[in-house]
Amino acid sequence: MTTPARTVQITLDCPDPHALALFWAAALGYQLEPPPPGHASWEDALEAFGVPPERRNDRSAVVDPAGQGPRLFFQRSEGPVPSGRRVHLDVRAAPGLLDEERMAALEAECRRLQALGARLVERHEPSPPLERGHLVLSDPAGHVFCLD
Repeated sequence: MTTPARTVQITLDCPDPHALALFWAAALGYQLEPPPPGHASWEDALEAFGVPPERRNDRSAVVDPAGQGPRLFFQRSEGPVPSGRRVHLDVRAAPGLLDEERMAALEAECRRLQALGARLVERHEPSPPLERGHLVLSDPAGHVFCLD
């Protein structure tokens, strides 16, 4: 008997789940997860569920509007994120491009993400045949990711 394919969600600990969800929605072309059926907004749903106002930013999520990419889930975590719980994402920002054209596309995407609050950490130049070059960034909460 074979095991059926599973879907995954990527979870990130952060101090402000809603703000980080907005960042990643804009960065990836995702959208905030819609509220449950029967609720006009998450605020309405959380009120109906009895969640106190001070706990309404404990969680947030974004989803791929086309339903193909993984769900990203953000949960409140105060203080530094333990090193064993960090997540690394590769954002495929220059598929099929090589050399200077590739790095120019990555730089352009980097500038766009920096305007959203990302920070450039380091640049890795192309070194053929194996290394095509990439940029390492961090999101507004300090999670490291690559533009690849």
